[in-house]
Amino acid sequence: MRGTPEPRAATARRTLRGPLLVAAVTVALAGCSLGGRTVEPDRPPTAPTGVTAVASSATSVHVMWNQSTDDKGVRRYEVLLGGKKVKEVPGERHMVDITDLTPGTEQVFTVRALDTEGKKGPASKRVSVTTPEQGKEDTRPPTAPAELTAEAGGSRAATLTWKAAEDDDAVASYDVYQGGSKIHSVGGEATSAVLTGLRPGTSYRFTVKARDAAGNTSPASPEARLTTTGKGSPEAGAAPTELTATARRTDEGHYINLAWVAPKTGGEVTEYQIRLDGKQDTSLVWGGKVPEGKAKYTFFVGKEDGVEHRVKLRAKLPDGTWGGFSPERTVVTGEE
Repeated sequence: MRGTPEPRAATARRTLRGPLLVAAVTVALAGCSLGGRTVEPDRPPTAPTGVTAVASSATSVHVMWNQSTDDKGVRRYEVLLGGKKVKEVPGERHMVDITDLTPGTEQVFTVRALDTEGKKGPASKRVSVTTPEQGKEDTRPPTAPAELTAEAGGSRAATLTWKAAEDDDAVASYDVYQGGSKIHSVGGEATSAVLTGLRPGTSYRFTVKARDAAGNTSPASPEARLTTTGKGSPEAGAAPTELTATARRTDEGHYINLAWVAPKTGGEVTEYQIRLDGKQDTSLVWGGKVPEGKAKYTFFVGKEDGVEHRVKLRAKLPDGTWGGFSPERTVVTGEE
């Protein structure tokens, strides 16, 4: 299946045909022989994606990221401030609070993963945030966020919304809690948050607290409860929407044009699986900036007229799991 991304925004790799076989042979040759069997060299972890930094107060920033992948497992993550390591967390954690920062200062963070052998992966993209000014002495916390609601988005995601808190100066950030544990943060201008990485068929209880620039924390909002759908498989709530598929003829043959809207995940979706005629055929990976709004992709399907094709796709979510498939679309070559 030969792809032609629009306009050079993505690259596709075949997963079931020749190129994969060539890649597998290349890896085997790159390994070494031990006791008559080939041992592949240990690869470093991938760079964490979806890194965000939210100023929680004038002196603290909450950093979050998506999990890295590694052939032997990620043991820990290092958070770097201006290129210098300032925090280290276990591999199962994907967020941390960085404290004792200077008010009113730009802070630039990166994150990198280390595998079980201690091999370091590449650093993530740089993200910057400016801590608010300290202001006058402030000991009064914001009011509690009100009217918190939670809506499941399939089996692994949820959207929380609330009414803004009030403060004598300004709300710097909102912290989302699951039980007594903080699991997410957003800026003080936000009144919603998308949570991913939840478990299918599981009941959750969430609260939200507001924090001002002085670090004063509000009382918790009223509790919001939800139960995610499913029993271990992703649901349509985490699927791409508004998928359209149209046929296009050129001198070379027939192509299928796809357009869709990425699922709401709270982070960038950089990888998709496209399933053609009931078979997983192509992995689509955005090589540059992820498109905003509708994404588009075009691929070659042959030269014969009157051939019916069925196509659908799903996204790899920021937590590393696959979302649900979009509704399937049918196109017939030669019926442009």
